[in-house]
Amino acid sequence: MNNSFKNIFEKLDWNALKEGIYRKKSTDVLRALNRNKRSLDDFMALISPAAEPYLERMAQLSHQATRERFGKTIQLFAPMYVSNECQNICTYCGFSFHNKIPRKTLTEAELLEEVKAIKKMGFQHILLVSGEANYTVNISYFSKAVALIRECFANISIEVQPLEQEEYEALRRLGVYAVLVYQETYHREVYREYHPKGKKSNFDYRLETPDRIGRAGIHKIGLGVLLGLEDWRTDSLICAHHLDYLEKTYWQSKYSISFPRMRPAEGIIEPNVVVSDKNLVQLICAYRLWNPDLEISLSTRESEKFRENVLPLGVTSMSAGSRTNPGGYAVAEESLEQFEISDHRSPAEVQEMIRKKGYDPVWKDWQPMEV
Repeated sequence: MNNSFKNIFEKLDWNALKEGIYRKKSTDVLRALNRNKRSLDDFMALISPAAEPYLERMAQLSHQATRERFGKTIQLFAPMYVSNECQNICTYCGFSFHNKIPRKTLTEAELLEEVKAIKKMGFQHILLVSGEANYTVNISYFSKAVALIRECFANISIEVQPLEQEEYEALRRLGVYAVLVYQETYHREVYREYHPKGKKSNFDYRLETPDRIGRAGIHKIGLGVLLGLEDWRTDSLICAHHLDYLEKTYWQSKYSISFPRMRPAEGIIEPNVVVSDKNLVQLICAYRLWNPDLEISLSTRESEKFRENVLPLGVTSMSAGSRTNPGGYAVAEESLEQFEISDHRSPAEVQEMIRKKGYDPVWKDWQPMEV
């Protein structure tokens, strides 16, 4: 049997980690800030309440570390939702099986219409997203979709249901560059409460998905937790443990982190934990200071003002002009969106904002778009 993060995870005690975070003192924070290379214990200090008075210093160091590693570039991408069909019940998601909403899976002709609309906006990097309906949107569907559109984009990423290693290998051969998978929360006991039905209720299968992605040789792996489900500090610490394990085990791959905060959607619960803007700034800076090589993505879930303000603090990629329903760019179906976006600016407007902040918007292979 292959080793997996589960072996490490079983030794991590949620309550003990949480207590450790909240016991951190200002001396622990200052020690972490003064180091050139930071450990997971330092990360724990930087996400603790004790670090809040040092947020300005963290932001300065995070800005500096990002500039040194990534320069002044922000990569732009578009999510393309191919289906909102889903067999899971997830209490926080608009696609959840129990929600009586119009369902839609794009046909090949509709996929090409969406591609045409997305390309017209300038995008060369695309993220394919779907609900988890294994009978309709499965490896066969994804393979056909990727083969159909791969000549249209410089970079294809996917955020779909967990797959088997050989299925990830097949998608890599077809041209998939990155796979994003979120554990949602690492709190095993309450995970089932949020996922009472469907394949997603299998906590361990989802937990071991990044291992299958890594063994398949995918170029980039993206992780994250859904901020608002459980204590964000503890969830983020365990996610950092997960990233640390993956980087050491599958060192050939690159890694990214995202910070989705719960947003309004049809039939979903209210956030269990409120994650403030200040909390999210602290988290972004902590990840950057702990891991200077980590790619950090910020989606249109966040407001115009927030995205503009945090851009220099560690972010390396942004979505723009996003639609979270299948057919949202061109097909104009009535299928319901997964969640409400907050930044409604067009890609051109986001591009201009990035330039005004003194950064270069990147559309293809880290090369600025010609204008």
